Amino acid sequence: MRIATWNVNSVKARLGNVTEWLDSAKPDVVLFQEIKCETAAFPLQAFQDLGYHCAVVGQKAYNGVALLSREEPTDIITRLPGEPEDEQARYVEATVGGIRIASLYLPNGNPVGTEKYPYKLRWMDRLKAHAASLLAQEIPFVLGGDYNVIPEARDVYDPAAWITDALFRPETRAKFREITHLGLVEAFRAVHPDADRAFTFWDYQAGAWPRDNGLRIDHFLLSPQAADRLVGCAIDKGPRGKEKASDHTPVVLELVA
Repeated sequence: MRIATWNVNSVKARLGNVTEWLDSAKPDVVLFQEIKCETAAFPLQAFQDLGYHCAVVGQKAYNGVALLSREEPTDIITRLPGEPEDEQARYVEATVGGIRIASLYLPNGNPVGTEKYPYKLRWMDRLKAHAASLLAQEIPFVLGGDYNVIPEARDVYDPAAWITDALFRPETRAKFREITHLGLVEAFRAVHPDADRAFTFWDYQAGAWPRDNGLRIDHFLLSPQAADRLVGCAIDKGPRGKEKASDHTPVVLELVA
């Protein structure tokens, strides 16, 4: 099974790039973040024409996630448990091929001095609690998406410049470690333990892309049962170099049956 995650930064604005990549890469499951449209406005037909079933959680102009799969997904949930009043469209989870798979868009958290940062940390606590509940079921699961977390200094082009940013603050990284320390495997690092400058995001400003001034903030976290099936995890930089590209690029996970 090939599972891709990609923050597309507006699915309608990037539709040509996205469908072109899907037609070439042919993942079995695709996780989108920042679709930036309401559920009813999602370009469903374009993806159905490529053979995908779509579970979409949209929101006007902001956020939004989707899970696309060649096999029809079942037991779909559309909110991360733990804060019923949270209406932001950031989470969708379903069973595909016997694996629970989630597409998540973790809050950015900036500016740190506003309510946005405590919201980010609460969201991470909720994700930890949900991951623990999934672990208790002893089922294979994959939590993929834009985590807005830079796990280590080698995952950012200039660590000193980012130390006060919500993506790299010590509290953020500590919360991320709490989640992985439940017993989850961060797939890219498991496959590429020594990789440096392996980025998934490059800002549109200051020549970040041509200078390779990037961040690695898009991740797959795997349960032990899913990690036993891990055979590959790679960053595909090709789409970032296209015209009208998203500022993120796809990450592709490979699991054996």
